[in-house]
Amino acid sequence: MADIIDSIYADHDWLRRQFFLLDDAKSTEELAAVWEPLAIRLDTHAQAEETVFYPALLQKGDSGDPKDETEDAIDDHNAIRDAVREAGEHEVGSDDWFEAVGRARTENGEHLDEEEREALPDFIKSATLQLRHELALKWSAFYAQHPAGKGVDTSDKDADDYIERNS
Repeated sequence: MADIIDSIYADHDWLRRQFFLLDDAKSTEELAAVWEPLAIRLDTHAQAEETVFYPALLQKGDSGDPKDETEDAIDDHNAIRDAVREAGEHEVGSDDWFEAVGRARTENGEHLDEEEREALPDFIKSATLQLRHELALKWSAFYAQHPAGKGVDTSDKDADDYIERNS
């Protein structure tokens, strides 16, 4: 069976590895080759979680504080989106670009760590394997519907409004 937890962890691993690849890039072309798909995936991953995972956590999560976990995630996603957006306003490899990419990396790292400590364990304890399987299929469908980030909403979200609409 597929599992949404595995799908999210796989994305987390990919995101971390791409940030590591940036450390090895030696030219502007190499930086752009790593950053451009990474930036797209950061935005896509955020929307995938907001579309598939967090509504289910709000409905099924009961061993932690799903509303607080969701609010933290939305706020984190907004900070990551802001940094990605800012990086896009600067020339790849410039000091300002490195600063924005560094902020995206820091925000993303903190988000992944917190999610892996709180939201994912809460969901593992609260959701059935069947639901986790169904969500994994929805996750795959989301990525298929948004190849290379096509149609992904990169705007910031209001956490309170999101929680109200999805609770």
